[in-house]
Amino acid sequence: MQLTTIRIDKPDATNFILGQTHFIKSVEDIHETLVGAVPGIKFGLAFCEASGKCLVRSSGTDAEMVALAQKNATALGAGHCFIVFLGEGYYPVNVLNAIKMVPEVCRIFCATANPTEVVVAETDQGRGLLGVIDGLSPKGIEGEDDVAWRKNLLRQFGYKL
Repeated sequence: MQLTTIRIDKPDATNFILGQTHFIKSVEDIHETLVGAVPGIKFGLAFCEASGKCLVRSSGTDAEMVALAQKNATALGAGHCFIVFLGEGYYPVNVLNAIKMVPEVCRIFCATANPTEVVVAETDQGRGLLGVIDGLSPKGIEGEDDVAWRKNLLRQFGYKL
């Protein structure tokens, strides 16, 4: 077995969700879930089929995000993984639980805009995702000023009252 890391290639502020699912129907079900969760959402979705033709299947509402999803899914090349890129102004917090509720979704590895590396195992059979390195390592423990900044930021976004 060979272990490698694949860096997710995306614009800095672009959010994405990386997960694992188990069925070709996932492409349509995740698409329907996203458009049902947030009216007008802009996204691209790609799924690595693990049997049959073993194609990268894709869908979405934004051609640029679909192309980004196809590019990254192809680079990952791991069976039954999916990746969703969200257009500007759309965030995982608004769709993550809906995606988790899709019956064939098995796991979410991350939902982030951070620089991300995916740990991939490769055998003679194929590739599988082992986990992610999401962002950077902590540099310390937050102090009182940091707590105030965090709380203020969440209120600016409207996530807390």
